[in-house]
Amino acid sequence: MDIRNIAIIAHVDHGKTTLTDALLRQTGVAEEGVSMDSNALELERGITIYSKNASVPYKGTKINIVDTPGHADFGSEVERVLRSIDSVLLVVDAQEGPMPQTRFVLKKSLELGLKPIVIINKIDKPAADPARCEEQVLELFLELGANDEQANFPVIYAIGRQGIAKRHLADESTDLTPLLDAIIEIVPLANSADAETRPLRAQPFNLGYDNFLGRLAIVRVYDGTLKTGQVVFVKKPDGETRPGKITKLFTFKGLQKVETQEVLAGDIAMVAGLPDIFIGETIADDAATPALPAIAIDEPTITLNFLVNNSPFAGREGKFVTTRQIRERLERELEINVGLRIDFGEDVFKVSGRGELHIAILLENMRREGYEMQVSQPQVIFREENGQKLEPFEEVVIDTPSEYQGSIMERLGSRKFIIKDLRMEGDLVRLTFEGPTRGLLGYRSQFVLDTKGEGILSSRFLEFRPYAGEIVKRAVGSMISMAAGKTLGFSLWNLQDRGVLYITPATEVYEGMVIGNTSKGEEMTVNPTKGKQLTNMRSSGSDEALTLVPPYILTIERGLEVMTEDEYLEITPKSVRLRKQGLTEMDRTRSKR
Repeated sequence: MDIRNIAIIAHVDHGKTTLTDALLRQTGVAEEGVSMDSNALELERGITIYSKNASVPYKGTKINIVDTPGHADFGSEVERVLRSIDSVLLVVDAQEGPMPQTRFVLKKSLELGLKPIVIINKIDKPAADPARCEEQVLELFLELGANDEQANFPVIYAIGRQGIAKRHLADESTDLTPLLDAIIEIVPLANSADAETRPLRAQPFNLGYDNFLGRLAIVRVYDGTLKTGQVVFVKKPDGETRPGKITKLFTFKGLQKVETQEVLAGDIAMVAGLPDIFIGETIADDAATPALPAIAIDEPTITLNFLVNNSPFAGREGKFVTTRQIRERLERELEINVGLRIDFGEDVFKVSGRGELHIAILLENMRREGYEMQVSQPQVIFREENGQKLEPFEEVVIDTPSEYQGSIMERLGSRKFIIKDLRMEGDLVRLTFEGPTRGLLGYRSQFVLDTKGEGILSSRFLEFRPYAGEIVKRAVGSMISMAAGKTLGFSLWNLQDRGVLYITPATEVYEGMVIGNTSKGEEMTVNPTKGKQLTNMRSSGSDEALTLVPPYILTIERGLEVMTEDEYLEITPKSVRLRKQGLTEMDRTRSKR
């Protein structure tokens, strides 16, 4: 059977997963309503977090498809996948055009010499402009240094949601057949005639985990045949070799894993039996076989500390609350989450990741499994090179109604961001900035307020550049509870004039818990449990109606953004609370000394 290997790449929300689901349905390997995004968090947020494998049969050909995340924080997933396939489907929204992540994934694909097929998706949008979008994609190809063959890319127009694709806009089409035909015509064959006779060479590009089989490696077989029970040699990129034995093999059929006895060259398979296998190593049947080129994984950019929860409410909701249990869970995460680095200390675990969302997804998964912990404020990772201090820089692209551009430029300017480009696109303006990651930490919630929820902000990591100097962010102080108990509407009504509250009436609080912020920037210790003084005298102000402003409810991401250096974010299966590291006034005064 002929094999074609492709990956679907795009900016977040441009329709990769919807298109993949439509391909699976059309070829009959998935039913209506079955999606590639199977993780609960992915379904809730509508984004892809983990890259996934599937395959579809078409005209006697097996097409292996890898669906990749579109969010910059999961960029390390995309890079590894691109090494194992032969062509990419670059999906671009016909209205938005190329976005930062489009640029990132396309740059990686072109560097590897892949020839993309461009899919201009969502052509049914009211403001879609496929011709302009195609022009912008061509500009991007040339800007990224595409060669003549790559720049002469085929274009398919699609409505992923309806499962329709066409070669020309004027064509009539009812399904995705034009896209499937294009894949068979354009994507090179993965299994050449002589590949099966060569010595075995396979390389893992992703990892999985199974409670019974242990670590699983998702591999592309480049040469030879991989068989169950085969004794193999695993070679590190530096040449170090160790023996192993394949215990089970799976290939993909639709979204299902199917156990098989052998996998031929060109195919993508899942391998069990190699407990210490890692991404980028080479699996061979002869110790003398040269290793395949290593796969580099991007370095983390932010770091924070995980600690055992020691607040007055510790252990009320969580099943797993001890240092040992948190350590075991993080060790298990390292098995599959390759963009993560963890420094295991005695009581504190220093976790480094690709961005706030990368860390927030890990915390959200842990709390849903019954873990309870607290984390410190995320900090940017600095580097030292040739005596110079370096820090990570990001490119930020913002689409916003033009009336908000002044406040955005002012805020990002004070955070050391420099504007690189400004374009009017209809009623919207597209602003492109570059600046330090530090300046972006804690900005997103402010951005939502500044643009009244109408702006779209996306960012991508650029590189490490010289330190940009001190950044003074607008300081909001914390409103700290001085008492323990249940909050009352009357006291919150009095406090809401001083800043933004994070809690509702009848919320249980403890001393040292942060219940809101103060707009003037000073720390304020308050009593949210204080009731109204009742007397038997009537007075003119006694029967005022209490009108409470809806609170700014903390989620994990919001908490990571608003917290300050002397605070912890307490995360339990049911609650997210902000607290001071020193719970009493005395503790805080001592630590300031």
